[in-house]
Amino acid sequence: DIRIDVMQGQSINLALSLRGRETLRAVGLEDALVKNHGMIMRGRMVHNKDGSLKELLYDNVKGNSIYSVNRRHLNIILLNAAEKYPMVQLNFNKKLVDADLMKGTMKFVSTETGLTEDAEADLIIGADGAYSTVRRIMARRQYFNYAQTYIKHKYVELTVPAGDNKEFQMSGRNLHIWPRGEFMMTALPNEDRSFTGNLFAPFDIFDKLKTPEAVLSFYAEQFPDLLRLMGEPKLLKDFFLSEPKPLISIQCEPFHVGKTALLVGDAAHAMVPFYAQGMNTGFEDILVLDELMDRYDSDLAEVLPKFSQLRCDDAHAICDLAMYNYIEMRDLLTTKSYLFRKFIDRILYTFFPKFWIPLYISVQFTRMGFRDCMINKEWQDKV
Repeated sequence: DIRIDVMQGQSINLALSLRGRETLRAVGLEDALVKNHGMIMRGRMVHNKDGSLKELLYDNVKGNSIYSVNRRHLNIILLNAAEKYPMVQLNFNKKLVDADLMKGTMKFVSTETGLTEDAEADLIIGADGAYSTVRRIMARRQYFNYAQTYIKHKYVELTVPAGDNKEFQMSGRNLHIWPRGEFMMTALPNEDRSFTGNLFAPFDIFDKLKTPEAVLSFYAEQFPDLLRLMGEPKLLKDFFLSEPKPLISIQCEPFHVGKTALLVGDAAHAMVPFYAQGMNTGFEDILVLDELMDRYDSDLAEVLPKFSQLRCDDAHAICDLAMYNYIEMRDLLTTKSYLFRKFIDRILYTFFPKFWIPLYISVQFTRMGFRDCMINKEWQDKV
């Protein structure tokens, strides 16, 4: 129970945009997270190597923003809300080890006692993450397609502390990016006026950063402003606190088995974090599922196949877009061709906001299907 224990694991801040907000709104939790804990980010702040800054607003026409939210706060809000429903029973420290997805039977083992326990359900929803046990069981079936890719980059988390005056040391209304070609740093604002930063870099870069001297030299050359804001002791403590973590992308189909099992979230479509859509897409899965339950009067034999039909292509599309956006963030942000294209997009979007919707806007601030977002960009590229 994350409300009791501080869990170790992924800790990249979560970026909440329209798809996620609409899902939270549907269950009455948007204000609890956004108003009480969300940190508004109106655009990217690009930190060039020479120390100069350039702000790139997400939406210069309608003023849409993204919110930085704390993973722990989000989980606590969701768990507390779920616990209030009389039909919901929360079980912790129980690990799924096997299941018959057609029969709806499951076997769990207690991580505390080692004892096994059987359970049955009309519908098994596998929301069990990138290394999903439900998906692994589903993969035993014929005609289940599955692919996973570990990109040749890792990440390590750092914290930029609040200043001596307990305020932000950089703009607290931006996602900060230090693009450096093959690698980059990012930083998202926190409620306590600190920033959660992450270095994303290829394996060979991390292989060279094994000593304090190497890390300090690297940051002095590539990110001197960050080194100044963090200080050498803090940088070294954070950098060597844990091993760099891998980044995985997963695509599979279908997402369902008959009328008894379904994959959602990272279990269905784990993605690299560079479009900030992992959580938002997972939340939207549930919104789509709820909409289908209403449309088909909760007939799971109709709902689950339709869910796969609607979400598989979109999930594959956003996984691909997330891969591409890493190249954009670390390498293209400062190129003249990229900035010129953004200028053209901004002009056309300003005068024709319904006709010309840039890719980033369509992904972050609409519920247009991700596949349609890509198709929309393709014809814009031709224009």
